[in-house]
Amino acid sequence: MLAFLPDIDSLSLSEQVAQMVVVRASGYLFNHQIQYPQWEPDTETLRRWLQELGIGGVILLGGSAAEIALRTQQLQGWAKVPLLIAADVEEGVGQRFSGATWFPPPMALAAIAEKNLLLAKHYAMQMGTAIAKEAQAIGLNWVLAPVVDVNNNPDNPVINVRAFGSTPEIVSDLAIAFIQGAQHHPVLTAAKHFPGHGDTATDSHLDLPVLNHSLERLYQVELPPFRAAIAAGVDAVMSAHLQIPAFDPDYPATLSHRVLTEELRQTLEFDGLIVTDALVMGAIANRYGANQAPVLAVEAGADILLMPVDPEGAIAAVCAAVEEGRIPAERVRASVERIWKAKQKVCFSLQEGEPSHAWETLPPAVEACAITTSLAQPEAISIATGTLQESMQVHCPVTLPPAGVGNLRNLIIVDDSLACNFLNHHAPAIAIPNQFGYQLQMVDSHTPTSPAGMDETERHPTLLQLFIRGNPFRGSAGLTQTAQAWFQFLLKSEQLQALVVYGSPYVLEKFLPGLPADIPYLFTYGQMAEAQAIALNALFGKRY
Repeated sequence: MLAFLPDIDSLSLSEQVAQMVVVRASGYLFNHQIQYPQWEPDTETLRRWLQELGIGGVILLGGSAAEIALRTQQLQGWAKVPLLIAADVEEGVGQRFSGATWFPPPMALAAIAEKNLLLAKHYAMQMGTAIAKEAQAIGLNWVLAPVVDVNNNPDNPVINVRAFGSTPEIVSDLAIAFIQGAQHHPVLTAAKHFPGHGDTATDSHLDLPVLNHSLERLYQVELPPFRAAIAAGVDAVMSAHLQIPAFDPDYPATLSHRVLTEELRQTLEFDGLIVTDALVMGAIANRYGANQAPVLAVEAGADILLMPVDPEGAIAAVCAAVEEGRIPAERVRASVERIWKAKQKVCFSLQEGEPSHAWETLPPAVEACAITTSLAQPEAISIATGTLQESMQVHCPVTLPPAGVGNLRNLIIVDDSLACNFLNHHAPAIAIPNQFGYQLQMVDSHTPTSPAGMDETERHPTLLQLFIRGNPFRGSAGLTQTAQAWFQFLLKSEQLQALVVYGSPYVLEKFLPGLPADIPYLFTYGQMAEAQAIALNALFGKRY
């Protein structure tokens, strides 16, 4: 048995099942900072789950990278057994935790691959390395990436630009490179969302998508990237909350023995961790009981129950199913064995002969100096910048602003300005136009400003900037309609100077057919400050 992990047989049934549970927690340190209390427990509850129940892992959201470094040490200090600590950092640690590197979404690499596959693979590998390095530096040992869904549905509200592309070949190549890059550091990776979430138009955070493809189509398009990721040594595969009648007419993939055990475990011969997508998502939570879903997931073949609605109830329900003979005890033990193997890879290993709890007295996994020397370093920033530059679309027949033109307007349309972490007074999308005399106007879902009824004779030459990409839980359809209304109004009244789209190329495609050739436009996959600066740098001719 691994030296720093207890013998599995020394654990009670409930302690074994608890190791299969990964709970959501706030990355912030204090209760008053919790942003999602329906999902994130307070400090005392979380401490009790870890110390008394022996929960096996935590997924974090919120806070700065420096706060996460403290938080992960706190959590590991509470744990009975070393924790798997995960985060959805598909676009870099900085996507979720400020201060670290924020990369453009993976689909930017697909755009580069269309022109230069070798360069795209280089960027993907370097991105994987940088994300793993920065995750490890702040105590995260499970990177819930890469997304290996083939996004061949432009209306997909949940995958969209999170995918590495729209063909299985490109997705496979870039996913392999990402995984190989991440393997330079002791963190886990996870290919998601099995058996493929790329061709759906329903957000599984809200409801259950149904994918009515034939088995032949699934084996040709959806499954090859997972097969490639497994061959590359991915540590975990995350299930998709969607129903595929060709595989299982009765249960969604997350709860399907046919999908998780017969297809993934047996046919694809995957021997790593099978993890559910978050069980609090509407596709599962709205259709199955809080305690029924975890039991069904374990029966289906899941090793990790991610974010069950009621962690204590889930543990009790799975234990009851074992005691009733519904789930063999060996099935639970097999999952814990895989979890032990994963923890051995990413937690501190000990010198031979050290006592079984010696991990508790090891130096902190996170060193203060590592935060400033490992995060947002020039090499990582260079990869992010290069990816943004190489994937950007630019059409600038003229630079802004034209000489002698006044009364300028900078119109920014964004989903939710209150929850937007990439727009403030110093953001390039606001600060650069301001230097040229553009007056800011912002429109979001809380300010349903419509151009309808506006005086077309009142002229405001307008730079229109759209921050639109797929938004889980909300989608982007309504926002796109608002943007279209403004776009048409500005065209009709001859006030549109230039268009900049940040986020989804599918959004850009909705506007290009109506855009006159003499009006400049730019598109960038990123929405962060660096993407804004690069785009406006090109538009204003580097004159600021």
